[in-house]
Amino acid sequence: MNEQERRKVLSQFLKNQRARITPQEAGLPAGTRRRTPGLRREEVAQLAGVSTTWYTWLEQGRDIRVSQSVLDQIARALRLTVDEHKYLNSLAFDVSTVVRTPLEEPLQISPSLQKILLELNNCPTIISDRRCQIVGWNEAARRVFLDFETIPQQERNMISLLFMRKEFRRLAVNWEDFVGGFLAIFRAYYGQYVEDEWYNLFLEEMKARDSDFNRLWEQAKVSSAPEVVIEFRHAKAGKMLFELTSLQVHGGSDLRCSIYTPVPDSMTEHKLMQLMARNGVPAPDGSL
Repeated sequence: MNEQERRKVLSQFLKNQRARITPQEAGLPAGTRRRTPGLRREEVAQLAGVSTTWYTWLEQGRDIRVSQSVLDQIARALRLTVDEHKYLNSLAFDVSTVVRTPLEEPLQISPSLQKILLELNNCPTIISDRRCQIVGWNEAARRVFLDFETIPQQERNMISLLFMRKEFRRLAVNWEDFVGGFLAIFRAYYGQYVEDEWYNLFLEEMKARDSDFNRLWEQAKVSSAPEVVIEFRHAKAGKMLFELTSLQVHGGSDLRCSIYTPVPDSMTEHKLMQLMARNGVPAPDGSL
């Protein structure tokens, strides 16, 4: 993103974080006549130990000098998580990660990673790149979500599919939580690769295509590995509960492994095994 866009994103992020914190949570008196939820700018400045004018300029996206120590104080005042703090740093200092692997061509997953996919027989698993393009999946993911093989390669973007494919909207009972987990990951990537113009182009396209996207994007948290419990209403298997575990795959390619583990004592794993067996997929012991 260019300098102007970076400051704009920084401004919106600070406003969103400020609005999420109540005075009580920050150890301040609630007061009266609050026109907006959350903290006021002067309260954030007070908690961070900076002048109200300076903080206002920062939140307005003005071209001012920022030190790491002051930014750390603001992060504490806004009660940012580790991932949110990193995101703030990347926007304030224009710190971007060098893109080690060009993404003009589709990434290929290694044979060892492909074997891991196959071994996770009873856990729907999806592998995606730093743009949330799906580059691998296992049979369980195909049975629970949709057949990714039928989708053109250039359209296999997880964020886009969540909003554009009716299968996902029907599948996830808590659809906004489902989407929120992936948007949190996407925002973390967005801050990590601030110089990659692809993200701005993609965001503009999504905002134009779906009215829900802009609202949920503005609400999105920042997390490199969100843990979410998702309830699905599968057309064939019925109610299924999964815990999402998102793992970073270390190496030259910035890949992520999203694993949906059946919630214990929920009958989900049993239903998944039945769903796989009905489609001729052998169980781990070789039976059908």
